[in-house]
Amino acid sequence: MESHRQFDTCFRNEIIDARRHPRFKLEKDIRVYPRNAGVVRGYTVDLSESGISAMLLVEVPLGEVVRLEFSLPSGDVEVLASVRQRSAFRYGFQFVDAGAVSEIIGRTCRQLAIEQAMGSESPS
Repeated sequence: MESHRQFDTCFRNEIIDARRHPRFKLEKDIRVYPRNAGVVRGYTVDLSESGISAMLLVEVPLGEVVRLEFSLPSGDVEVLASVRQRSAFRYGFQFVDAGAVSEIIGRTCRQLAIEQAMGSESPS
C-alpha cells in the first residue's frame, strides 16, 4: 500500500513539474509552417510562456519543429516550436527558442492572468 501511495505522489509531482507555466485562454488566428508542407491555418486555444495549443484541421507530424506565426496585443509573434502532443484536432506546441518574442509572450501572459482572474471573481 505504501509503495502505491509513493507512486501516486511521484506521478502527481511529475505532472505538476511538466507544466512549468500556467495556461491562459486565448483565441487568435495562427499559421503553422511545417517543414515539407504548405501553411496550416487554425486558431489558438491557450497560451503559456513555454507553449501554445491550437486547433488545426490538417495533420502536423508529432515531434516536428515548425514555425508559428500569430498576433498578440503587444505585437506579432514568429517563433519555432516543437509539436509535442495531439488530441483529435487540438495540438500542443512547445516553444523551442522564443528569443526576442519571449518578452511579448510573457507580457501577454501576465495581462491575461490579470484579466482572467478579474473575470473569475464573483460579485459579493
